[in-house]
Amino acid sequence: MATVTPPQPAATADTPLKRALTTPLLYFFILGDVLGAGVYVLVGEIAADSGGAVWAPLLLALGLALLTAASYAELATKYPRAGGASHYANRAYGPFVGFVTGFCMLAAGIVSVGALARGFAGDYLAEFVPLPVVPVVIGFLFLLALVNARGIKESTAGNVVATVIEVGGLLLVVGLGAWLVLRGDGDPSRLTRLGTAEHGAWGALLSGAVLSYYSFVGFETSANVAEETANPRRSFPRALFGALLTAGVVYVAVGVVASAAVPTERLAGSSGPLLEVVEAAGGVPGWLFGAIALVAVANGALLTGIMSSRLAYGMARDGLLPSVLARVLPERRTPWAAIAATTALSILLAVTGSVESLASTLVLLLLIVFLVVNTAVLVLRRRDPEGESSDGHFRAPSVVPVLGVASCVLLATQVEAEVWARGAIVLGVGLALAGVATVRRRREATA
Repeated sequence: MATVTPPQPAATADTPLKRALTTPLLYFFILGDVLGAGVYVLVGEIAADSGGAVWAPLLLALGLALLTAASYAELATKYPRAGGASHYANRAYGPFVGFVTGFCMLAAGIVSVGALARGFAGDYLAEFVPLPVVPVVIGFLFLLALVNARGIKESTAGNVVATVIEVGGLLLVVGLGAWLVLRGDGDPSRLTRLGTAEHGAWGALLSGAVLSYYSFVGFETSANVAEETANPRRSFPRALFGALLTAGVVYVAVGVVASAAVPTERLAGSSGPLLEVVEAAGGVPGWLFGAIALVAVANGALLTGIMSSRLAYGMARDGLLPSVLARVLPERRTPWAAIAATTALSILLAVTGSVESLASTLVLLLLIVFLVVNTAVLVLRRRDPEGESSDGHFRAPSVVPVLGVASCVLLATQVEAEVWARGAIVLGVGLALAGVATVRRRREATA
C-alpha cells in the first residue's frame, strides 16, 4: 500500500533536481528498464548455451543480481544523489576511481541507447512502414531527448504505460505457452535438460547465467534518480527489490513455458524465440509482437537515456566532467546540457553503425562497475557510517556485498576473450581521461 509522504521542496541548494518520483513511479521505472527489449531475443540464446532448462540460469542470474542490488539500495539511500556508482566510487576511493567507474557506466549507457535506437529503426519498424535508418535514428533520439528534458515525472509516467504493455506481452506468451502444453502439444520433460554438447550441467548453467544476467541489468540506472525520489530511504529499497522480483518471476515463467512449448533446437535457432511460442500456440497475429517490441525498445532507450544524462550531470557536479554539463533548466529542473551531450553521442554511434562492435562489452563494463559498488559499501561503512541521510538508510547484511564481489568475479570468468579485448580498450580510454582530469584538478588546486 502506498504511503503519503510529507510535501518536500522541489529543489534546494544541495538538491537542485525536482523530487517528483513516488514509490510506484520508481518501481515502474526500474521494472521498465529491466524488462527491456533483450528478453524478446535472449531466451533462444540462453537455450543454445544451457539446454532445455532455460529457467535455471535465469533463476541463478536473479539471485546474483539481487546481491549487487542490495549494495545499490544501501548506497542510494545513504547518498541519494545523481551520479550513482560514480558518486559512490568517488566517496570511497577518490576522484580517479570515481571517474573510471562513471565512465564505464556512461559508455555503457550511451552505447546502449544508440543500439536501441538502431534496433527501433530496423526490422520491427519495417513491419509497419519501411524508412531509412539514419533519419529514423536521429528523429527517434531527438524526441526521446525532448521527453527527457520535459521532466522526470513526465518521462516515468509514460514509462508506466510502456511497462504495462511490455509485461502484458510477456504474460500473453506465458498464457499461450501454458495453453499449448496443457492441450498436449508441448514437452515438459525438456525443463530438466541442463547441458549441451559443449558444456556439462555446471558449465551450461554458468554460460547461460551470463546471458541471463544481461536481461536483469538496468536496475543500476535507478541510483541516478535517487536524488529525484520523494522519500528515497523508504521508496528506493521497496521499488528496487519489488521490480527485480517481479521481473524474475516473469522471466522464469517465460523460460519455463517457452522451453516446454517449443523444441530447444527451434528456440536456439530463432532470433524471435517468443514469436515461436505465439506461432506454435496460434490465435494471435504475429504483427502484434512487432508493436510490443517497438514499445519495449523505445521504453528501454528512454530510461537508459535518463540514466546517462543524470550520470553525466552528477559527474559534472562532482568535478569529474566539464561543469557545463551540470546546467539545469530553470523551470523544469532537468539537466538539459547533459541530455543534449549524451543524446548527440548516442546519435553519432547509432548512425555510424559501430554500436554492434561495442554492444557485447556492456555486461563486462557493468561487472567492473558492480565490483566497485560492492566494495565501496564496505569501505564507506567504516569511513562514513551515517552518510548524508538525516533519517537513516537501508543496510544490507554484511555478507551480501562480499557475495556480490564474488558474483562479479564468477561471471567475469565466463566472458569471452574477444569481449575482454574490446572492454580493455574502453577501460583504457577511461583510465587515460581520468589521468587527465586528475592533473587538471591538481593544477587548479595549486593555481
